[in-house]
Order: sequence, then C-alpha cells, then structure tokens
Amino acid sequence: MTRQPLSLDMVHCHERQQRVCTQFAELGIDRAVFVSPENVQYLTGFRPHRLLHAVVCLESDGTCTLAVPNSEPEGIAADKVLTYEAQWHATLRQEQVEIAAGLLADSVGLGTHRLGIEFSERCPHLIRAFGVSHDFQEQLADIDPVLWRQRRHKDPDEVVMIRRAIDCTSAMYARAREIIRPGISELQVFSELHAAAVDVAGEPLLALGNDYQCNSPGGVPRDRPVQDGELYILDLGPCYRGYYADNCRTIAVSGQPTDVQHEAWQVIVDVLDMVERSVRPGISCRDLFNQAKTMLDEYRPDAFSHHLGHGFGLYPHTAPHLNPHWDDTFEEGDTFTAEPGLYAEELRAGIRLEQNYIVTSDGVEKMTNFSLEM
Repeated sequence: MTRQPLSLDMVHCHERQQRVCTQFAELGIDRAVFVSPENVQYLTGFRPHRLLHAVVCLESDGTCTLAVPNSEPEGIAADKVLTYEAQWHATLRQEQVEIAAGLLADSVGLGTHRLGIEFSERCPHLIRAFGVSHDFQEQLADIDPVLWRQRRHKDPDEVVMIRRAIDCTSAMYARAREIIRPGISELQVFSELHAAAVDVAGEPLLALGNDYQCNSPGGVPRDRPVQDGELYILDLGPCYRGYYADNCRTIAVSGQPTDVQHEAWQVIVDVLDMVERSVRPGISCRDLFNQAKTMLDEYRPDAFSHHLGHGFGLYPHTAPHLNPHWDDTFEEGDTFTAEPGLYAEELRAGIRLEQNYIVTSDGVEKMTNFSLEM
C-alpha cells in the first residue's frame, strides 16, 4: 500500500545549518560550499535527481544560498535560490557542477577568508569559481569531518525517513518468505522484492542493497535456481529519498533448517541480544566487536570474518564503526546496524542476521521489529 511521500522538515534543516555554522570559527572560515547530494539534502531538504547537481553556500551569519538545476523547487530551506539550465533541449549537460559553482560564486562574491569545502568531493570547479589559488593549505579547510560528525545524531525528520526505508525491507522479507522455494531463481527473487519495496515507497528507490545470492555470503542476484537445503542470505538496503535502511535475514530454502543451521542461528541471535543489553552512550564499539567475536568463535573459530556493524543514514556506512579498525564510542542519536554472521560449508554457506537500532539516552531502540526466523 502506497503511503504519503515524506520529506525533511524545514525547521530542522535550518537548525542543522546553524549547528554547522557554529563550527566555522574553529576552522577559521567564514563560509562553506557543499556539492555532495547528501549534504545538500541534509542542510536544505533538496535532493536533485541523481543525474542533476546542486551546490549550496552557507555563510557564517547563517545565510544559505542554493544553486539548483532548471527550476526553483518548493519547500526548501534556503534564503536565496539560483537556477541554471542543466539540460538543453532535453540533453543533459556534463558541466553542471562548473556552471552551478560559477553561478553561486557570482551571486555571493569571492570573499576574503578561507573557504570550507568537502575534501572528499575533490571539486576543482569550486576552487576555481571562488578564486582560490594553488596555496590550498592557507585558503581551504576541510568541512567533511564537521558534517560527518553532525550527521551521526539523527533529527526526528531523519528518523522518519529511515523508518520508511526500513518499512520497505519489512515488505521485502515478507514477500521473500512467500516465494522462496526450491527452483525459484535469484533474479526472480530480486525482481519481486524490488516490486514489494517500491509498493511501500510509492516511488522508485535510489538503492536496494547488495546481497541477493543463495548458498553464498552475498553478492548480486544470478540467473540461478535456488536448491533444497541451501540458506538464502538477503542483506537489503533500500534508499528512500536519500536515507538508507540496512538489515539482513537468512531464509532456509526448504523452510526447514537443519539442526546444525539452527544451532548457528541461535548463537547469532545470542550476539544480537548481547548488543541490545550492552549498547548505551559511551560504550566502546571496538570492545563490543571483540565481545561478539569471542561469542562467535566459541561456536567455530574464525567463522566470523567481517565487521559487527556500522552507522547508517544518508550513506550506507558511517560512524559509529563496530569494527576493530576504528575506536568509536556510541553516542545518543546514532543509528547503527549489528550484523553478526557465521560462515561454513555445512551451513550452505552461512547465516547473517542484521538489526537496525537508534541509541537512546540509556540504551537502544530496535527499529527492525520483524521476524529473524529462518
């Protein structure tokens, strides 16, 4: 059943702009320019089509100027909106960022201080448009860490968007349990799950996740019939209007997991229970990973070979990282996944279960309240 379309709240967008501006003095900048669609949407509520580009300039006094393709959109958080032609006679222009950056610079002026930009975007068009010389060290500051940190703590309008993406996964798993039987192809399963997600979203989705292979830890769907006795790992990540879900279920093709498979499943469920009991603000993500790995290794050493989980939101993998390569701690407002797994030949070929959570002041709220059963 199609639901009412969602969008970010303009009041929250303005609040996010103000929070970013409070960091300008520390960086020694008086303005920042953003080109990544994630940050443009986060700050203004506007996210263009994936083939079109927008650029936003935020001044230290809170003034927000947005350059958008073709026509001014409704319901966005910007003090001034500039438009440029992204298409000529319906043909997409490939120089959109250059045109938008030049238009923006002409409108707001070049300024005299350091400019904040997203170093991850590596955008020479911005540098040229705003008159920055080759002395990048003195004239540019990396604004990425400010946005990445701020985006960890989800505002209420963002949580609503994430919940819609999670609703898509709930419908996808319900459909998977209806259709997965020996002989169905992975491509057919993918197609039907795609349809189930779009029905809930009420519109095309920006992503659907990566893992649709049976008898495999993961991968893109193949023209391959699934077989009796195999386990089907479905790691689904639909993206609704820029916001991702990311959760996983494992389904027995025959509907009857073996005793060995069920034993491994129970170990993984026990790890998820441990996560739910343990996580609260201030807890070490690395310590949680190590505790989970110890539990999984007791079942079978080294059968767990990947991260325990990660943050998610406007990007599939963000902080907090439940991973020994980072030393993060949980913070209130984090949305994160926990995805313990076990992989072995006798499991045909493994089991992974993944839940989505939001960190509260004293624990976690589980956002994926649908069955883990195989």
